[in-house]
Amino acid sequence: MVFAKIPSDGLPYPIFTFAALLPWNFFAQAIGRSGTSLVGSANLISKIYFPRLIIPLSSAVAPLVDLAFAFVILLGMMAWFGVAPTWGVLALPLFLLLALGTALAAGLWLSALNVRYRDIGYTIPFLIQIWMYASPVAYPVSIVPERWRLLYSLNPMVGVIEGFRWALLGTGSPDIGVMVVSAVVVMMLLLSGLVYFRIAERTFADVV
Repeated sequence: MVFAKIPSDGLPYPIFTFAALLPWNFFAQAIGRSGTSLVGSANLISKIYFPRLIIPLSSAVAPLVDLAFAFVILLGMMAWFGVAPTWGVLALPLFLLLALGTALAAGLWLSALNVRYRDIGYTIPFLIQIWMYASPVAYPVSIVPERWRLLYSLNPMVGVIEGFRWALLGTGSPDIGVMVVSAVVVMMLLLSGLVYFRIAERTFADVV
């Protein structure tokens, strides 16, 4: 099916897009909450000591509740349009874990930076907006020219969204190269985020 000349891999466009919005909305909410979580918990941080990592981690996990409700709506849409899930749905937790890792990695960087540079909190909504356009939410990865595919897959949400579509809707087999690159980028961002967070954590109580 094609909507506004945008291919949808032969699926009804509402389902094609909504399946991508599930991980994207989770990711966007997780970043928005975790990125400002430390500043929002300033009173708690300055009064008692506890592992500060708990704050952005809990903020990144919280949107899973909204994801669960949205998933139920998607199942209803699939039933309405006569689209049956495939065995690939068993791999869904892996893509969800990748989405959580991506959100947590970005959240660690942004939350720690936001403690020192408060303007970071105001830029997060713009970052999320730009990131959305750079992700295959409203279009498939297949429309990206092959020569740019590797560079495009440096965005870890590309692998997450394509994985969700494949797992839920049975679209063409996911590009393994894209998945691997996305997973490697997430690992690098998460590890570097943890290191930076641990270093910056020493001054949180003084700066926040």
